[in-house]
Amino acid sequence: MGHKTLQHTTRIERIMTEPARDARPRAAVVTVSYGSEGVLPGFLSGLAEDIAAGVDVVVADNAPAPDSPVETIVRAAGARYVPLDANHGYGGAINRAIATLPVEIDWVLISNPDVVLAPGVVDTLIRTGAEAPDIGSVGPAVLTAEGEVYPSARDVPSIRSGVGHALFANLWPDNPWTRRYKRSTESGGRRDAGWLSGSCVLVRRSAFEAVGGFDEEFFMYFEDVDLGYRLGLAGYRNVYQPDVSVVHSGAHSTRTNQAAMVAAHHESARRFLHKKYSGVLLAPVRLTLGVGLAARSWVAQRKADS
Repeated sequence: MGHKTLQHTTRIERIMTEPARDARPRAAVVTVSYGSEGVLPGFLSGLAEDIAAGVDVVVADNAPAPDSPVETIVRAAGARYVPLDANHGYGGAINRAIATLPVEIDWVLISNPDVVLAPGVVDTLIRTGAEAPDIGSVGPAVLTAEGEVYPSARDVPSIRSGVGHALFANLWPDNPWTRRYKRSTESGGRRDAGWLSGSCVLVRRSAFEAVGGFDEEFFMYFEDVDLGYRLGLAGYRNVYQPDVSVVHSGAHSTRTNQAAMVAAHHESARRFLHKKYSGVLLAPVRLTLGVGLAARSWVAQRKADS
């Protein structure tokens, strides 16, 4: 781990000494569809000006079907449709969409399809990221459909916050560990964060590729936590930029089986914490985390089924 971090840090130092290019940074937007025909029109309409300006917008379809209107919606908006051979999950589909982009693309906005962007969001995020070569990702303020600020810029879960949040979040919602983990953005301005919500985040393509993109072991949930964590290890910063905001209506593709989604979320949390705290000496820590998350998952699934 240390050797890889040193390699990435050295790479950043090299970038900082390179002369600035005259060309304006090129950007692309990628999203994933999984039966998303109901929300894609709103997503694509928010990008109409960017598409007209030549921004490459790609929709990777995790569930292509002959009778699906997704392809028609995407092409009618002037975006590019990429049908996938199987459901690769969110991170896997994003990895494949980015792999289709031209090599000259410098920045990639990764977004859920149920997000609506106002004009100018992409440009503002790029300007923020371009301020320093060690900025690996930039995230806007994320608003719910009701206009509330979602805590989209958080600390990386630690042993203390992870265990406390896992054990007490359902029984004691306002516990100090959950408050620290969520680290509300309502009163905060621009700042660095441990990770940024994958619902809408701009990544420096070279940084994204340097750390290997999304870890596809995370089929659903925590792929953004893991990405932010690895960017940080590689010497990159994750910057929260609340000067611009987007509206995220919610998990449209996961509402049909809430209990299964709860189980998937807790399994991804367990996988991340086990990945972060690997090694023989930390086996008791992993066991404690696993027990706490299993108990929390059981309670949450019962509530989802009721």
